[in-house]
Amino acid sequence: MTMKADQLRRLLTQAGLCGIYHLPSSEIDALCAAAESLDYRCFKVSFRESDDIGDALVECGRSLGFPEWYGANLDALSDCLTDLSWNEASGYIIIISQADALHARGEPFRQINQVLSNAIHEWQKQNIPFWIFYDIRSDGLATLPTLA
Repeated sequence: MTMKADQLRRLLTQAGLCGIYHLPSSEIDALCAAAESLDYRCFKVSFRESDDIGDALVECGRSLGFPEWYGANLDALSDCLTDLSWNEASGYIIIISQADALHARGEPFRQINQVLSNAIHEWQKQNIPFWIFYDIRSDGLATLPTLA
């Protein structure tokens, strides 16, 4: 592994630093490789430029392999993200792409991110890394130091 890959692996194990970050598209492969080497689950979700929260929630369920009972609403998203017993791992990474249209709508983007943020905090209580990355630039989305 390169030095950057080593730094990335060390960073990803720090549950206290987990959050919602910007991820340059050029770094997705490195992130997924680091996740795999740590026995993390790495999920890719594409909102396919949908500005509809319902479509985004359906896509979350499909891409994350949620159980059949998933209702494609914010409460069900929260329930599934905070109980991944059906997909256990030592850590989790979700990479969300093509969220520009949803981001432009404002409130739906904020609502989904609130659920994601709450899930991060729940996993932090268990000292389990749970990271979210978007491939878009947005206010409030920082870039990980090793990827800058």
